Amino acid sequence: MRLRNLAVDNPRGHVDFPKLKAGGVDASFFALFTPQSMAPDTATRYALQMLAGVHDQVEACPGEVHMAFSPEDIYNNKDKGLVSILLGMENGLPIGNSLSLLREFYRCGVRYMTLTHNGDNQIADSAAGNCSWNGLSPFGREVVAEMNRLGMIVDLAHSSDKTFWDVLDASSVPVVSTHSCCRALASHRRNMTDDMIRAMAERGGCIQINFYPVFLSDSFAGVLAGSGLEDEADAAEAEFIADPSSQQKREHWYHFEDKLAALPRPGVKEIADHIDHAVKVGGIEHVGIGSDFDGISVTPSGLENISKIGLVFDELTRRGYSSDSVDKIAGGNFLRVFREVQNRAKIG
Repeated sequence: MRLRNLAVDNPRGHVDFPKLKAGGVDASFFALFTPQSMAPDTATRYALQMLAGVHDQVEACPGEVHMAFSPEDIYNNKDKGLVSILLGMENGLPIGNSLSLLREFYRCGVRYMTLTHNGDNQIADSAAGNCSWNGLSPFGREVVAEMNRLGMIVDLAHSSDKTFWDVLDASSVPVVSTHSCCRALASHRRNMTDDMIRAMAERGGCIQINFYPVFLSDSFAGVLAGSGLEDEADAAEAEFIADPSSQQKREHWYHFEDKLAALPRPGVKEIADHIDHAVKVGGIEHVGIGSDFDGISVTPSGLENISKIGLVFDELTRRGYSSDSVDKIAGGNFLRVFREVQNRAKIG
């Protein structure tokens, strides 16, 4: 939570309502992110505060945006000239060990959940974890089954490789990775191997390409490591997020944000390269966009916020993608998964 007014065009933010409209974006998921450093009860309260904050800001702009909880809601809102705001949850930490809390977050509008973040939790092992469960925990298997029953999408971004394969075996419906790239092009452990992309596609799922320069390019990862900025910048951002009302901490983070932005970064071409590769491996029906805007410390060159998202689609068109294929990547493929997961839910 950064005390940002989403109704205005914020010079430092990646996403707000005016930027969504300027970018021609019809719908956007807002992720309720809780860091692994929080105790579960603290994470629950924090996630609820974020959830309430999103609802408050949407309700304050009735002629611009509206909440959506299904693909049909998105299309209905679009017909009315409204941008749809949807809710996801990044990190399953806030549900604790309670399926009831999982159900309550669904009732409050959360339509996907990223099982882990940068550390193992009660549900599963993370790509950045210590192999606490060797994949899904016993409780994690219950969580996947309950998410399937509810019609909540399982998100495998941040999961360990073993967790990924466990979930594909456990889930009865397609799953996604909302913000990952291709490990064949950039070796970061957060990225997906070709075998993963292929297997998820074969089960009807979708990889959403991340815009974080480290996930796009090993070369940039080397530049960032050599700059000595990463740890200091991460600490400054964490301090700002913990106390966003502090002007000193805000300016301290902005100082590092500017230094990171001055580094030579990958841009639209590299994003399109990852899309190309994922399409070749998984097929045109199984690739999408998962920018991770406002969840990344530095953006690609030329794509500093969501208002510029059209540059990605322009590049795909230049590479020979048809308008139908671009529409699938721009959101159609994710909506297909979303609809299938909801249609196969066993509630109501």
